[in-house]
Amino acid sequence: MTTHASAAQVADGAQSRPVTPARWMSGAIRTTRPRQWPKNLLVFAAPLAAAHMGRRDGLVYAIAAALAFAAASSAVYFVNDVADVERDRAHPTKRNRPIAAGELPKTHALALAGCCVAVAVVIGFLIGAPLLAATVAGYLASSFLYSMVLKHIPVLEVMFVASGFLLRVLGGAAATHVRVSGWFLLVCSLGALFVAVAKRYTELVTLGPAAIRTRPVMRAYSPGMLRVSQYVVGALMIVCYVLWAAGEHTGSRSWHLASAIPLYAALYRFAILTGQGTIRPVEDLITRDGLMLACETCWLALFVTGLYVA
Repeated sequence: MTTHASAAQVADGAQSRPVTPARWMSGAIRTTRPRQWPKNLLVFAAPLAAAHMGRRDGLVYAIAAALAFAAASSAVYFVNDVADVERDRAHPTKRNRPIAAGELPKTHALALAGCCVAVAVVIGFLIGAPLLAATVAGYLASSFLYSMVLKHIPVLEVMFVASGFLLRVLGGAAATHVRVSGWFLLVCSLGALFVAVAKRYTELVTLGPAAIRTRPVMRAYSPGMLRVSQYVVGALMIVCYVLWAAGEHTGSRSWHLASAIPLYAALYRFAILTGQGTIRPVEDLITRDGLMLACETCWLALFVTGLYVA
């Protein structure tokens, strides 16, 4: 009863405040989740792993892919926040989201979502990469299907969350015309699943029973199950990475095998941070923790050195 009352109070308070142009613009920008934009840098993963940018001016095409996914993910956030507005108003932090707080009308959010969808798909055709347009369309379709149906199906919903990371990688490969290996895709898939499971674990541990009210599928999970799953997926990722590194040519092999050490350290650090319980997005743990950044920088240095040694 208290939760419903507080949600109603949030709604009433939101409606009582006028929507000024400044609040509208601020709300529209915040709904696109600018702090999540670094995820779109995954489009550079395939060219990085291949040690070349593929097409001539490949950097430009990779940036275009990042912009396409930024627009696509923004569209998804607009639609999700409209669909989840009532649940968000019952959440301790999500109630401050612009749509839930009444700063951005739902009809306006849906109109902005339509514009973002158009921009995201058109970019692929503008740069002569219809496969990028198809990948972005696949991302949008799976994301909207997730919002309507799949988010209520245990395990499958986590896999679809992880697929969003992988599709960004594939989009970058499509934009730059870089071919990706099976090992590369497997490591990326496991890494994405590792993060997705961690998101569910931190949400369940931090919010407890309230997590079920805001995300009903959480009743199918337990902290112990999610924690073990996180460890298992992380271990599989390291094993696959080492197997890939062991198969590299002689000049790169030692560098890439060595890079598995800081990669393991980064995963271990991430597991520690997610185990502490936090309402911060887990993506912030990857990009804002000093020790994590040190491990990631060390891994990147060894990885890139291995790519370019003779």
